[in-house]
Amino acid sequence: MITTKLPQVIEQFLDKADQRLAAHPELRKLFRNCFPNTLETTTKRLEDGTTFVFTGDIPAMWLRDSTEQVRHYIPFAKEDSELQDIMEGLIARQMFYINIDPYTNAFNETANDRHYRATDECDLNPWMWERKYELDSLCFPVQLLYEYWQTTGRTSMFDDACYQALSSIVQVIQTEQHHMEKSPYRFVRQTELETETLQNDGRGLPVNYTGMSWSGFRPSDDANLFGYNIPSNMFAVVILGHIREIAEDIYKDSRLAARANKLRKEIDYGIRAYGIYNHPVYGQIYAYETDGFGNYCLMDDAGTPGLMSIPYIGYVTADDPIYQNTRWFALSFDNPFYFEGKFAKGIGSPHTPGGYVWHMALAMQAITSTDDEEIKALIDTLIATDAGTGYMHEGFHPDNPADFSRPWFAWSNSLFAALICKAMDKGLV
Repeated sequence: MITTKLPQVIEQFLDKADQRLAAHPELRKLFRNCFPNTLETTTKRLEDGTTFVFTGDIPAMWLRDSTEQVRHYIPFAKEDSELQDIMEGLIARQMFYINIDPYTNAFNETANDRHYRATDECDLNPWMWERKYELDSLCFPVQLLYEYWQTTGRTSMFDDACYQALSSIVQVIQTEQHHMEKSPYRFVRQTELETETLQNDGRGLPVNYTGMSWSGFRPSDDANLFGYNIPSNMFAVVILGHIREIAEDIYKDSRLAARANKLRKEIDYGIRAYGIYNHPVYGQIYAYETDGFGNYCLMDDAGTPGLMSIPYIGYVTADDPIYQNTRWFALSFDNPFYFEGKFAKGIGSPHTPGGYVWHMALAMQAITSTDDEEIKALIDTLIATDAGTGYMHEGFHPDNPADFSRPWFAWSNSLFAALICKAMDKGLV
C-alpha cells in the first residue's frame, strides 16, 4: 500500500460530505473511507510523469479497473492542477500500455517479468501481468479520455501516442469481427477451471460473422462461453463514437473517423440482429453472449460492463424497454448468478464462490435504478454488509457478510463512492 496526500479539491469535498452525511454516521464513515481510497492507496506517480493505478491487493494495473477507480474524480479535475496531473498521467500510462499490446488486460509497473501465470500460452512479455483479451479493456481508456476531455476542456492528452493507441483500438476491434479467420490471438492456461482458459486450442469456440467483435474473456476475467459478449459490444459502439469525434475534432483525421463510424454501425447492427433474445417470460431481452449461430448465454455477471450496467456505459437509457425487461430477468432466479440470503440479494459471478453477491453489482443496480426507494434500500444493504471493515469488497455470502473476497479492492470502493455522490445530488441521503 502507498499513502498519497489528497489534492485540495478532494479534501474540501470530503469536508462538505462529512457535513452532508452527519445524520448518517455509518454511511459517512464508509464514504470517507471509500471515496479517496484509490488516491490514498493505489495511485503512484512515476518519474516519467505518468500515473500507475494498481487494483488493490494485486500489484498490477488493469486498463478497465484503473479507469473505474478514478472515474468519480473527473468532475473535480477542471479547476485542480494536481488532480489534472494525476488523471492525465493515468491516461498517458493507459495509452503507453495499449501501444505495447492491445490484447493485454493487465500490466506491470515496469518490465519486471512478473505474471499471474508464467506458464500461460499467450505470447507474454515482461510488461504483461496477464494477457487475457477483453474487448471492454479497450473501451474503458477511451471512456476516461473522452469524459475527461469533455469535462475539463483540456487537450494535452491528445499526443502521438494517444493517436497510435486509438488507431490500434479500431484495428483490433475490426480484426476481431473475423476472429476465426484473421485473429492472431490465442490463450491457454493449464488449469482445471473452464473459466480460466479458452477452448479449441486457445482460440475459443467457433463463431459466425455478425458484425460484432469477438472477445476472449469477460469483464470478470472469466472466459466467454460464446465469443460475442453483448455488453462489451455495446460499450464498443459507444466508444467508437467517441473515437470518431476525437479523430474529427482533435486530429482532423477524416479517415480514422470514418473507420470508427463504419465499425460502430456494423457492431450496433449486429447487436440488434443477433444480441436480442425472445424470452418466454420476460419478452425481448439482451443476451449476455452469443456465437452468431443461434446459441445464447442468458445470464448477467457482476462485472462492468454487464447487462445491468447498459445505461451506465451509455448504450441506451434506463427507460429503454428491452433494458427494463433485461433488468427484470437479471434480478431473478432465471439468472443463474442471482442469489439471495438473510442480509442481501443481488448478482454474483462465476469468478467467486457460488452464492456470493458482489458489492459492485449492488452499487450498479442502484446507479442504474430509476426508483428512489430501490436506491435507498440498496444503500442500506451496502452499509449493512461491509462486515465492519469500513470498505466494500468483491463478493460476500449474503447469509454471512463476514465471509467475503478481496479486502482491498479499490474499484468496488470507487463505485460505491460514485453511487453516494449520485444519491447526495438527488437528495436521497
